[in-house]
Amino acid sequence: MKRSNKPKTPIVAIDFDGTIVAHRYPEIGEPVPYALETMRAMQANGYKLILYTMRSGEYLQEAVDYLSAAGIELWAVNENPAQKYWTDSPKVYAHIYIDDAAFGCPLIELENDRPIVDWLEVAGHFELIEYISETKRAASES
Repeated sequence: MKRSNKPKTPIVAIDFDGTIVAHRYPEIGEPVPYALETMRAMQANGYKLILYTMRSGEYLQEAVDYLSAAGIELWAVNENPAQKYWTDSPKVYAHIYIDDAAFGCPLIELENDRPIVDWLEVAGHFELIEYISETKRAASES
C-alpha cells in the first residue's frame, strides 16, 4: 500500500508583503498575480491558512482586513492555535511555508522592485491550476 505524505488537513503559513501583495510596507501593495486565487483554491480544498507576517498593530489589522475583503478566511494570524496543546514554542508550526524570503520559494524578478512570489508555480505544486482556471472562467461568465 502506497503511503501519502500529504496531511489530511494541510496547514499553510503565508507571508504578506512580497508574497500576497507587492512590497509597499507600511502601505498595502498591489496583489501579487494569482496569490488570492491560489489561496481561495487552497481554502476550497480544505487547507488551513495562517497569515504569518512581520506586520503588527494597525498594519497587521489592515492586512487581515484586506484578506477578509478578498474572501480569504484565515484559520489564524501569526500563530497555530492547535500547537499550544503540545508545545510552548513561539515558532508557528505549519506543513508548508510560503514566503518571498524563504529558501526555494519560486520568485518572479521585477525590474526596479523586489522579487515577488510566483503563485502560478506554487499553484502547480499544489495541483490547483485547473481549479483557478475554472474559478476565473466562472467569474468572467457572471
